[in-house]
Amino acid sequence: MENDPQVLVSTDWLFSRLSDPEIRILDATWYLPNIARDARAEYDEAHIPNAKYFDIDDISDHRSDLPHMVPPVEKFMSKVRKLGVGDGHQIIIYDSHGLFSAARVRWLFNVMGQKNVAVLDGGLPKWLREGRPVDGRPSLIRDRHMFVKYREEMVKDVTQVSLASKIGDYEILDARSAGRFRGDEPEPRPGLRSGHIPGSKNIFYGDLLNDNGTLKSQNELINHFKGKDINLEKPAITTCGSGVTAAIINLALDRIGKSDHSLYDGSWTEWGMYPTVPVETGDT
Repeated sequence: MENDPQVLVSTDWLFSRLSDPEIRILDATWYLPNIARDARAEYDEAHIPNAKYFDIDDISDHRSDLPHMVPPVEKFMSKVRKLGVGDGHQIIIYDSHGLFSAARVRWLFNVMGQKNVAVLDGGLPKWLREGRPVDGRPSLIRDRHMFVKYREEMVKDVTQVSLASKIGDYEILDARSAGRFRGDEPEPRPGLRSGHIPGSKNIFYGDLLNDNGTLKSQNELINHFKGKDINLEKPAITTCGSGVTAAIINLALDRIGKSDHSLYDGSWTEWGMYPTVPVETGDT
């Protein structure tokens, strides 16, 4: 694969730079609430050397009733400074799935104006399969200030998505499974309606990945989007259950050189809760 330190890098690329003092590695593993696994405990047991743990639920807006919403700028700056991440660093983010929640954290850094942020392709599973080193010791990294420039155009709210749904000036791309998109499968969070945002299209995040958890090639991604009748000339809004797997679509769009995309932060946890916004079912 072609390495891009602003989008995606390989395990070979990172392994050759483990001793680089300007590299900052973050374990961004997060599990759905119905999965009985402790991401922080797993990090404490074994992580890529010098990696820090990025807690998606902690570094979020606790004023909101919705899960892991984008945090206030001041909170983000304070939290990442304590992780030793600051101006001038090259940030590499991975997770224990292969490629899942790491994309959300990369997107969040992008929202905060950080460009040199990449996902580790294949994540920790690929790293371990290749016999590369892991560590159970805490990583001691000194604080560094980070200048943040919030990019509001990258984040959409329910009002903006509702307007885009009515007008049709955006491609709204839903990363959930086909069954949840159609409304055949129940939502994992109780109390939500089933179905999808009117006019949205289903781009299941798993279809963007290879069997080994790596992102598909640029040509494969382009062909997949076109095969799903996605107009790549239109700006895109991504969505999913709670704003995590949607970011995998954002990552894929960046990978093919498309930059005019944003993410609906509330996603279906918000849309499915509101009785006043419409819901479609089926494959429409």
